[in-house]
Amino acid sequence: MITLTIDRHVVVVPANTTILEAAKTVNVEIPTLCHIDLEGTCVKSNPASCRLCVVEVDGRHNLVPACATQCRQGMVVHTSSPRVLRARKTVAELILSDHPNDCLTCPKCSDCELQRLVRRLNCRVMPYNDGEHAHRKTEITPAIKRDMDKCIYCRRCESVCNEVQTVGALGAVGRGFTTTIAPSFNKMLNETNCTYCGQCVAVCPVGALTERDYAEELIADITHPDKIVIAQTAPAVRYALGEEFNFKPGTSVTGKMVTALKDMGFDYVFDTDFGADMTIMEEGAEILDRLQKFIAGDKNVKLPIMTSCCPAWVNFYEHDYPDLLDYPSTAKSPAQMFGAVAKTYWAEKMGIPREKIVVVSIMPCLAKKYECNRDEFKVNGNPDVDYSISTRELAALIRRSNINFDSLPDSDFDKPLGESTGAGAIFGITGGVMEAALRTVYEKFTGNTLPRIEFDQVRGLDGIREATIDLNGFELRVCVVNTLGNARIIMDKLRKGELNYHVVEVMACPGGCIGGAGQPYHHGNIETLKARQRAVYAEDAGKRLRKSHENPDIQKLYKEFLGAPLSEKAHHLLHTSFYDKSIK
Repeated sequence: MITLTIDRHVVVVPANTTILEAAKTVNVEIPTLCHIDLEGTCVKSNPASCRLCVVEVDGRHNLVPACATQCRQGMVVHTSSPRVLRARKTVAELILSDHPNDCLTCPKCSDCELQRLVRRLNCRVMPYNDGEHAHRKTEITPAIKRDMDKCIYCRRCESVCNEVQTVGALGAVGRGFTTTIAPSFNKMLNETNCTYCGQCVAVCPVGALTERDYAEELIADITHPDKIVIAQTAPAVRYALGEEFNFKPGTSVTGKMVTALKDMGFDYVFDTDFGADMTIMEEGAEILDRLQKFIAGDKNVKLPIMTSCCPAWVNFYEHDYPDLLDYPSTAKSPAQMFGAVAKTYWAEKMGIPREKIVVVSIMPCLAKKYECNRDEFKVNGNPDVDYSISTRELAALIRRSNINFDSLPDSDFDKPLGESTGAGAIFGITGGVMEAALRTVYEKFTGNTLPRIEFDQVRGLDGIREATIDLNGFELRVCVVNTLGNARIIMDKLRKGELNYHVVEVMACPGGCIGGAGQPYHHGNIETLKARQRAVYAEDAGKRLRKSHENPDIQKLYKEFLGAPLSEKAHHLLHTSFYDKSIK
């Protein structure tokens, strides 16, 4: 252990601890901009490039970056000396010298880390400002907007794209004032293997990377007299939306959210957890089908079967592993299953033409925006889900609608597509899809009732978790993965024939959907994700029904409309195909 002094606080920390980490142990907050560390996950960026975290160390002539300087025995650190404060303010002023001054109209206004830092450092004038030195590229994709005039070259997005997700779509381009972070050769994102996971957006401290905003389209549809607008809300949204209205992270605001959506003008509000239960019925049936063939000696069966509900993960293997497209489940994501059923089964029940129905997904995910645009999810050009908005967009629309969210009463989801189980709820967390599937697969495979509903073996925030589940003597080997970098490890082993699992779950975002790029910004605070995680499991524990196959509305849907899992109609509506999207 090492003993040092930080601003008159005596600190004892393990070897290899940075000054920044040591300062946190005594509640000394050192400002940072390029640094982010979502502790407990692989999300970390530490280029030490911004120099806003500089501190003064006795005996050193130069100021040192706290994020990249390790503690030494007897070190005396000053985090707020006049010299340090002057240096930080100068660095901030230099950053502002090549940054647009359109804060009032910027999507990150009031949630911008640079804005907060400038206020903290009391930057009231810009002595080096003579306008932007270079104009950079602007791009709007179905999911992500890039306004690189706002890029401050912190390289967080580059770190998360290259090191965490291993996609490699972003890197440093240009020199001097023309420098920016962009695809190689300054291409557009849609010309790369970008998966639209949006984790670059989640870590961007400014407005250089934001989500594509569909607010105006939504308002136009809600006010259109001939359209029936219905919402479906993902499980992870309800545990994070409250953060935008000063509720503690992890507070479930389900009832208030439903009321707010009704007050905004949505005609019906349904629960995507219902779609999650549908996914388990289809994906679970696929798992059982492949397992039974495998046990019977079929050498051609493709194992492990992999989950397919995360659109960024789907993009990832279509781009990078097109030779392995027959391993993932063909089941659509819960959101797309819901859209397909809403515009067929529900539309027929209600007597509403498909063309008049507008399905809006409210998701923690930015890749869902892209997913809606895939041609295979359209009927004669009409999409099953018209578009998707993020948790942040929903919060902005609630405020814009002059709704006092805190005081709203609770409302229930509409029926018959609103009944859901605890298994559907846990889709919002890494390991949740696997656990939900295991609850159904176990009982269908063994014919026995589960002795204990929870599968603790697949819970946690670790990047890769593996477990063996006893199915009456058959040892089912499963693996749970979050982030695409960890998925690459698994897929490379599969390609080499070294993967020894029966079922694999993959989610692209850290922690799963609770850490989705459309959620309220976590700003590197792992406690926010942990609070959301606890809320997910609490919701599951409090549900009357906790297994997808016991959902009475799901049972009714199959009896009245779909027939059975993997039936011809179920395949047509609830399953999809995957395509080789590798860049030649």
